[in-house]
Amino acid sequence: MKKTKIFAAYLPQFHETEDNDIFWGKGFTDWDGVRNAKPQYEGHMQPRVPKGKDYYDLSDPETLRRQAELAASYGIDGFNIYHYWFKDGKQELQLPAELLLEHREIEISYFFTWDNNSWRRTWSSVKGNDWAPLKDNEKKQGKAVLCELDYGNETEWEKHFQYLLKFFRDERYLRINDKPVFAFMTYCEAEVMKKMITYWRERAVESGLMGLFILTNYDRMKGRFPGDSYFVYQPSYSAWSVRSRWENRLERYLKIKPRLDSPVKYLYDYDEVWKKIISFSESRPEVIQGAFVRYDDTPRRGNRALIVRGETADSFYNNLKILYENCMKNDREILLLTAWNEWGEGAYLEPDEDTAYAYLEAVKKIKEQFDR
Repeated sequence: MKKTKIFAAYLPQFHETEDNDIFWGKGFTDWDGVRNAKPQYEGHMQPRVPKGKDYYDLSDPETLRRQAELAASYGIDGFNIYHYWFKDGKQELQLPAELLLEHREIEISYFFTWDNNSWRRTWSSVKGNDWAPLKDNEKKQGKAVLCELDYGNETEWEKHFQYLLKFFRDERYLRINDKPVFAFMTYCEAEVMKKMITYWRERAVESGLMGLFILTNYDRMKGRFPGDSYFVYQPSYSAWSVRSRWENRLERYLKIKPRLDSPVKYLYDYDEVWKKIISFSESRPEVIQGAFVRYDDTPRRGNRALIVRGETADSFYNNLKILYENCMKNDREILLLTAWNEWGEGAYLEPDEDTAYAYLEAVKKIKEQFDR
Protein backbone atom coordinates (compact mmCIF):
# COMPACT_ATOMS: atom_id res chain seq x y z
CA MET A 1 0.00 0.00 0.00
CA LYS A 2 1.15 3.53 -0.79
CA LYS A 3 1.72 5.74 2.24
CA THR A 4 -0.83 8.54 2.25
CA LYS A 5 0.34 11.97 3.33
CA ILE A 6 -1.89 14.07 5.57
CA PHE A 7 -2.12 17.74 4.62
CA ALA A 8 -3.94 20.04 7.03
CA ALA A 9 -5.75 23.13 5.75
CA TYR A 10 -3.94 26.28 6.81
CA LEU A 11 -5.61 29.69 7.24
CA PRO A 12 -3.09 32.54 6.75
CA GLN A 13 -5.36 35.05 8.48
CA PHE A 14 -3.88 35.70 11.91
CA HIS A 15 -1.97 38.90 11.26
CA GLU A 16 -2.90 42.52 10.77
CA THR A 17 -3.56 43.64 7.20
CA GLU A 18 -4.43 47.00 5.72
CA ASP A 19 -7.70 45.77 4.26
CA ASN A 20 -8.81 43.99 7.43
CA ASP A 21 -8.21 47.28 9.25
CA ILE A 22 -10.47 48.99 6.72
CA PHE A 23 -13.11 46.27 6.53
CA TRP A 24 -13.43 45.31 10.19
CA GLY A 25 -11.47 47.74 12.34
CA LYS A 26 -7.88 48.43 13.35
CA GLY A 27 -5.92 45.27 14.22
CA PHE A 28 -8.75 42.86 13.39
CA THR A 29 -7.97 39.16 12.85
CA ASP A 30 -10.01 36.00 13.36
CA TRP A 31 -8.75 35.98 16.95
CA ASP A 32 -11.26 38.76 17.72
CA GLY A 33 -14.17 36.49 16.89
CA VAL A 34 -12.59 33.51 18.66
CA ARG A 35 -12.11 35.46 21.90
CA ASN A 36 -15.63 36.90 21.86
CA ALA A 37 -17.59 33.76 20.91
CA LYS A 38 -20.57 33.01 23.18
CA PRO A 39 -21.93 29.55 24.08
CA GLN A 40 -25.25 28.88 22.35
CA TYR A 41 -26.57 26.06 24.57
CA GLU A 42 -25.74 24.32 27.82
CA GLY A 43 -22.41 22.53 27.57
CA HIS A 44 -21.40 24.38 24.40
CA MET A 45 -17.62 24.82 24.53
CA GLN A 46 -17.16 28.47 23.63
CA PRO A 47 -14.98 30.39 23.49
CA ARG A 48 -12.19 28.07 22.37
CA VAL A 49 -8.85 29.13 23.85
CA PRO A 50 -5.49 28.16 22.29
CA LYS A 51 -3.19 26.40 24.72
CA GLY A 52 -1.23 28.89 26.77
CA LYS A 53 -3.49 31.61 25.34
CA ASP A 54 -1.16 31.71 22.37
CA TYR A 55 -3.02 34.16 20.12
CA TYR A 56 -0.10 34.19 17.73
CA ASP A 57 0.83 36.57 14.93
CA LEU A 58 1.57 35.02 11.54
CA SER A 59 3.65 38.01 10.47
CA ASP A 60 6.38 36.52 12.69
CA PRO A 61 8.35 33.78 10.87
CA GLU A 62 9.15 32.22 14.25
CA THR A 63 5.45 31.36 14.56
CA LEU A 64 5.59 29.53 11.22
CA ARG A 65 8.67 27.66 12.36
CA ARG A 66 7.00 26.53 15.59
CA GLN A 67 3.88 25.43 13.73
CA ALA A 68 5.89 23.45 11.19
CA GLU A 69 7.88 21.69 13.91
CA LEU A 70 4.73 20.89 15.89
CA ALA A 71 2.94 19.55 12.83
CA ALA A 72 5.85 17.33 11.80
CA SER A 73 6.28 15.95 15.31
CA TYR A 74 2.68 14.69 15.29
CA GLY A 75 2.56 13.17 11.83
CA ILE A 76 1.20 16.03 9.73
CA ASP A 77 3.03 15.92 6.40
CA GLY A 78 2.23 19.42 5.23
CA PHE A 79 -0.07 22.42 5.01
CA ASN A 80 -2.72 23.13 2.40
CA ILE A 81 -2.50 26.92 2.42
CA TYR A 82 -5.50 28.98 1.35
CA HIS A 83 -4.64 31.38 -1.47
CA TYR A 84 -6.55 34.60 -2.17
CA TRP A 85 -6.22 36.42 -5.49
CA PHE A 86 -8.79 38.85 -6.85
CA LYS A 87 -9.45 41.21 -9.73
CA ASP A 88 -6.43 42.96 -11.25
CA GLY A 89 -4.02 40.94 -9.12
CA LYS A 90 -5.28 42.15 -5.76
CA GLN A 91 -4.10 39.79 -3.01
CA GLU A 92 -5.12 39.12 0.54
CA LEU A 93 -3.40 37.24 3.39
CA GLN A 94 -0.36 36.37 1.29
CA LEU A 95 2.26 37.30 3.90
CA PRO A 96 2.57 33.93 5.74
CA ALA A 97 3.14 32.02 2.49
CA GLU A 98 5.68 34.60 1.35
CA LEU A 99 7.49 34.34 4.68
CA LEU A 100 7.52 30.57 4.32
CA LEU A 101 9.03 30.89 0.85
CA GLU A 102 11.66 33.30 2.16
CA HIS A 103 12.59 31.12 5.13
CA ARG A 104 13.52 27.91 3.38
CA GLU A 105 14.98 26.49 6.57
CA ILE A 106 11.40 25.92 7.79
CA GLU A 107 10.86 22.27 7.01
CA ILE A 108 7.26 21.80 5.93
CA SER A 109 5.70 20.66 2.67
CA TYR A 110 2.82 22.74 1.35
CA PHE A 111 0.59 23.58 -1.59
CA PHE A 112 -2.07 26.16 -2.41
CA THR A 113 -5.84 25.96 -2.60
CA TRP A 114 -7.25 29.02 -4.29
CA ASP A 115 -10.44 30.09 -2.53
CA ASN A 116 -11.65 31.53 -5.82
CA ASN A 117 -14.64 33.49 -4.58
CA SER A 118 -15.41 37.14 -4.11
CA TRP A 119 -15.27 38.41 -0.53
CA ARG A 120 -18.58 39.77 0.70
CA ARG A 121 -19.95 41.32 3.88
CA THR A 122 -21.31 38.24 5.60
CA TRP A 123 -19.91 37.83 9.12
CA SER A 124 -22.22 38.87 11.92
CA SER A 125 -21.21 37.48 15.33
CA VAL A 126 -18.63 40.15 16.18
CA LYS A 127 -20.11 43.57 16.79
CA GLY A 128 -19.45 45.75 13.77
CA ASN A 129 -18.51 42.83 11.55
CA ASP A 130 -21.84 42.32 9.84
CA TRP A 131 -20.64 45.00 7.47
CA ALA A 132 -17.32 46.49 6.45
CA PRO A 133 -17.04 50.28 6.44
CA LEU A 134 -14.87 50.83 3.38
CA LYS A 135 -14.95 54.52 4.19
CA ASP A 136 -15.99 56.33 7.34
CA ASN A 137 -19.31 57.65 6.11
CA GLU A 138 -20.48 54.50 4.30
CA LYS A 139 -23.80 53.00 5.36
CA LYS A 140 -24.54 49.30 5.70
CA GLN A 141 -25.20 47.76 2.32
CA GLY A 142 -25.91 44.10 3.08
CA LYS A 143 -23.75 41.57 1.24
CA ALA A 144 -21.79 44.07 -0.82
CA VAL A 145 -18.57 42.94 -2.47
CA LEU A 146 -15.33 43.71 -0.64
CA CYS A 147 -12.89 42.02 -3.05
CA GLU A 148 -14.18 40.97 -6.44
CA LEU A 149 -13.09 37.77 -8.20
CA ASP A 150 -12.34 38.33 -11.86
CA TYR A 151 -9.94 36.05 -13.74
CA GLY A 152 -9.26 38.70 -16.38
CA ASN A 153 -7.38 37.87 -19.60
CA GLU A 154 -3.98 36.44 -20.48
CA THR A 155 -2.21 39.50 -19.06
CA GLU A 156 -3.75 38.84 -15.63
CA TRP A 157 -3.23 35.06 -15.95
CA GLU A 158 0.45 35.61 -16.64
CA LYS A 159 0.85 37.94 -13.67
CA HIS A 160 -0.80 35.39 -11.39
CA PHE A 161 1.25 32.52 -12.84
CA GLN A 162 4.53 34.38 -12.35
CA TYR A 163 3.64 34.96 -8.71
CA LEU A 164 2.83 31.26 -8.20
CA LEU A 165 5.90 30.07 -10.13
CA LYS A 166 8.19 31.13 -7.28
CA PHE A 167 6.35 28.71 -5.03
CA PHE A 168 6.04 25.94 -7.62
CA ARG A 169 9.84 25.90 -7.89
CA ASP A 170 10.28 25.58 -4.12
CA GLU A 171 11.59 22.11 -3.28
CA ARG A 172 9.12 21.93 -0.39
CA TYR A 173 6.10 22.51 -2.62
CA LEU A 174 3.98 19.36 -3.03
CA ARG A 175 4.21 17.50 -6.32
CA ILE A 176 2.13 14.61 -7.63
CA ASN A 177 3.51 12.84 -10.70
CA ASP A 178 6.36 15.38 -10.55
CA LYS A 179 3.87 18.22 -11.09
CA PRO A 180 3.18 21.04 -8.60
CA VAL A 181 -0.27 20.65 -7.06
CA PHE A 182 -2.77 23.50 -7.23
CA ALA A 183 -6.39 23.25 -6.05
CA PHE A 184 -9.52 25.26 -6.78
CA MET A 185 -12.16 25.57 -4.09
CA THR A 186 -15.08 26.48 -6.32
CA TYR A 187 -16.31 26.77 -9.91
CA CYS A 188 -16.69 30.35 -11.11
CA GLU A 189 -16.81 31.72 -14.67
CA ALA A 190 -16.36 28.21 -16.00
CA GLU A 191 -15.16 28.86 -19.55
CA VAL A 192 -12.67 31.55 -18.54
CA MET A 193 -11.41 29.33 -15.74
CA LYS A 194 -10.80 26.45 -18.17
CA LYS A 195 -8.91 28.68 -20.58
CA MET A 196 -6.79 30.08 -17.76
CA ILE A 197 -5.85 26.60 -16.51
CA THR A 198 -4.91 25.51 -20.05
CA TYR A 199 -2.73 28.61 -20.32
CA TRP A 200 -1.11 27.89 -16.94
CA ARG A 201 -0.37 24.28 -17.90
CA GLU A 202 1.39 25.44 -21.06
CA ARG A 203 3.35 28.11 -19.19
CA ALA A 204 4.39 25.60 -16.53
CA VAL A 205 5.99 23.35 -19.18
CA GLU A 206 7.61 26.35 -20.88
CA SER A 207 9.04 27.32 -17.47
CA GLY A 208 10.77 23.98 -17.05
CA LEU A 209 8.16 22.19 -14.92
CA MET A 210 6.51 18.91 -15.82
CA GLY A 211 3.15 20.66 -15.88
CA LEU A 212 0.57 21.23 -13.14
CA PHE A 213 -1.51 18.74 -11.16
CA ILE A 214 -4.89 20.43 -10.82
CA LEU A 215 -7.32 19.49 -8.05
CA THR A 216 -10.96 20.53 -8.25
CA ASN A 217 -13.70 20.38 -5.64
CA TYR A 218 -15.93 17.32 -6.06
CA ASP A 219 -18.87 19.06 -4.39
CA ARG A 220 -18.76 22.07 -6.73
CA MET A 221 -17.41 20.57 -9.97
CA LYS A 222 -18.28 16.87 -10.23
CA GLY A 223 -19.04 15.94 -13.81
CA ARG A 224 -18.18 19.42 -15.07
CA PHE A 225 -14.49 20.08 -14.54
CA PRO A 226 -12.42 17.17 -13.27
CA GLY A 227 -8.91 18.60 -13.51
CA ASP A 228 -6.38 15.85 -12.77
CA SER A 229 -8.27 14.68 -9.71
CA TYR A 230 -11.19 15.63 -7.52
CA PHE A 231 -10.88 16.35 -3.83
CA VAL A 232 -13.73 16.45 -1.32
CA TYR A 233 -13.89 19.16 1.34
CA GLN A 234 -15.14 17.95 4.71
CA PRO A 235 -17.24 18.28 6.78
CA SER A 236 -19.07 20.55 4.34
CA TYR A 237 -19.81 17.84 1.79
CA SER A 238 -21.06 15.18 4.20
CA ALA A 239 -22.81 17.47 6.68
CA TRP A 240 -24.65 20.29 4.92
CA SER A 241 -23.90 20.16 1.18
CA VAL A 242 -25.57 16.80 0.57
CA ARG A 243 -29.05 16.58 2.02
CA SER A 244 -32.15 14.60 1.23
CA ARG A 245 -35.44 16.28 0.33
CA TRP A 246 -36.72 15.64 3.84
CA GLU A 247 -33.55 17.07 5.38
CA ASN A 248 -34.02 20.23 3.34
CA ARG A 249 -37.63 20.50 4.54
CA LEU A 250 -36.45 20.00 8.11
CA GLU A 251 -33.85 22.70 7.63
CA ARG A 252 -36.50 25.16 6.47
CA TYR A 253 -38.60 24.23 9.50
CA LEU A 254 -35.68 24.80 11.83
CA LYS A 255 -35.18 28.27 10.39
CA ILE A 256 -38.65 29.08 11.71
CA LYS A 257 -38.61 27.10 14.96
CA PRO A 258 -35.22 26.64 16.60
CA ARG A 259 -34.37 23.50 18.55
CA LEU A 260 -35.61 23.46 22.09
CA ASP A 261 -32.14 23.19 23.64
CA SER A 262 -30.45 25.79 21.50
CA PRO A 263 -31.12 28.89 19.39
CA VAL A 264 -28.68 27.44 16.84
CA LYS A 265 -30.52 26.17 13.78
CA TYR A 266 -27.83 23.97 12.22
CA LEU A 267 -26.60 21.23 14.52
CA TYR A 268 -25.01 18.03 13.22
CA ASP A 269 -23.85 14.90 15.01
CA TYR A 270 -20.10 14.23 14.89
CA ASP A 271 -20.25 10.46 14.47
CA GLU A 272 -23.05 10.66 11.90
CA VAL A 273 -21.03 13.05 9.76
CA TRP A 274 -18.01 10.75 10.01
CA LYS A 275 -20.11 7.75 8.94
CA LYS A 276 -20.97 9.62 5.74
CA ILE A 277 -17.32 10.55 5.19
CA ILE A 278 -16.21 6.94 5.46
CA SER A 279 -19.09 5.76 3.28
CA PHE A 280 -18.11 8.30 0.63
CA SER A 281 -14.49 7.12 0.71
CA GLU A 282 -15.69 3.58 0.00
CA SER A 283 -18.09 4.55 -2.80
CA ARG A 284 -15.73 7.08 -4.46
CA PRO A 285 -12.24 5.65 -3.87
CA GLU A 286 -10.78 7.60 -6.81
CA VAL A 287 -11.40 10.95 -5.09
CA ILE A 288 -8.79 12.56 -2.83
CA GLN A 289 -10.56 12.28 0.48
CA GLY A 290 -11.25 14.93 3.08
CA ALA A 291 -11.47 14.62 6.85
CA PHE A 292 -12.13 17.02 9.70
CA VAL A 293 -11.07 17.44 13.31
CA ARG A 294 -14.14 19.29 14.60
CA TYR A 295 -16.34 22.13 13.35
CA ASP A 296 -18.14 25.04 15.03
CA ASP A 297 -18.14 28.46 13.36
CA THR A 298 -19.89 30.24 16.24
CA PRO A 299 -17.02 32.78 16.43
CA ARG A 300 -18.01 33.99 12.97
CA ARG A 301 -21.76 33.49 12.84
CA GLY A 302 -23.21 33.39 16.34
CA ASN A 303 -26.58 31.63 16.45
CA ARG A 304 -26.47 31.19 12.67
CA ALA A 305 -23.48 28.89 13.13
CA LEU A 306 -22.92 25.47 11.61
CA ILE A 307 -22.01 23.20 14.52
CA VAL A 308 -20.95 19.57 14.46
CA ARG A 309 -21.28 18.58 18.09
CA GLY A 310 -20.35 15.55 20.12
CA GLU A 311 -16.69 15.41 19.09
CA THR A 312 -14.12 13.55 21.14
CA ALA A 313 -10.49 12.78 20.48
CA ASP A 314 -11.26 9.04 20.70
CA SER A 315 -13.99 9.29 18.06
CA PHE A 316 -11.70 11.35 15.85
CA TYR A 317 -9.00 8.71 16.18
CA ASN A 318 -11.30 5.77 15.43
CA ASN A 319 -12.84 7.39 12.37
CA LEU A 320 -9.67 8.90 10.93
CA LYS A 321 -7.95 5.54 11.27
CA ILE A 322 -10.57 3.88 9.06
CA LEU A 323 -10.45 6.68 6.50
CA TYR A 324 -6.66 6.74 6.44
CA GLU A 325 -6.52 3.00 5.83
CA ASN A 326 -9.04 3.38 2.98
CA CYS A 327 -6.86 6.06 1.42
CA MET A 328 -3.79 3.85 1.61
CA LYS A 329 -5.62 0.87 0.11
CA ASN A 330 -6.73 3.07 -2.79
CA ASP A 331 -3.25 4.53 -3.35
CA ARG A 332 -4.36 8.08 -2.61
CA GLU A 333 -1.33 10.36 -2.44
CA ILE A 334 -2.82 12.74 0.09
CA LEU A 335 -5.64 13.10 2.59
CA LEU A 336 -6.91 16.62 3.24
CA LEU A 337 -7.69 17.46 6.85
CA THR A 338 -9.83 20.39 8.00
CA ALA A 339 -7.89 21.99 9.58
CA TRP A 340 -4.66 23.05 11.22
CA ASN A 341 -5.80 26.46 12.44
CA GLU A 342 -9.33 27.37 11.34
CA TRP A 343 -10.10 28.71 14.81
CA GLY A 344 -12.94 30.89 13.56
CA GLU A 345 -14.67 27.73 12.33
CA GLY A 346 -13.73 25.64 15.35
CA ALA A 347 -11.76 23.40 13.00
CA TYR A 348 -8.24 23.05 14.31
CA LEU A 349 -5.55 20.56 15.29
CA GLU A 350 -3.51 23.03 17.25
CA PRO A 351 -3.67 22.40 21.02
CA ASP A 352 -6.23 24.25 23.10
CA GLU A 353 -6.84 24.76 26.80
CA ASP A 354 -9.61 22.15 26.95
CA THR A 355 -8.24 19.17 24.99
CA ALA A 356 -4.53 20.04 24.92
CA TYR A 357 -2.71 17.78 22.41
CA ALA A 358 -5.33 15.00 22.29
CA TYR A 359 -6.26 15.42 18.61
CA LEU A 360 -2.63 15.72 17.54
CA GLU A 361 -1.85 12.59 19.54
CA ALA A 362 -4.60 10.78 17.62
CA VAL A 363 -2.96 11.65 14.28
CA LYS A 364 0.46 10.63 15.54
CA LYS A 365 -0.83 7.28 16.79
CA ILE A 366 -2.42 6.50 13.41
CA LYS A 367 0.65 7.48 11.43
CA GLU A 368 2.91 5.39 13.65
CA GLN A 369 0.70 2.33 13.12
CA PHE A 370 0.58 2.58 9.34
CA ASP A 371 3.94 4.12 8.51
CA ARG A 372 6.07 1.31 9.87
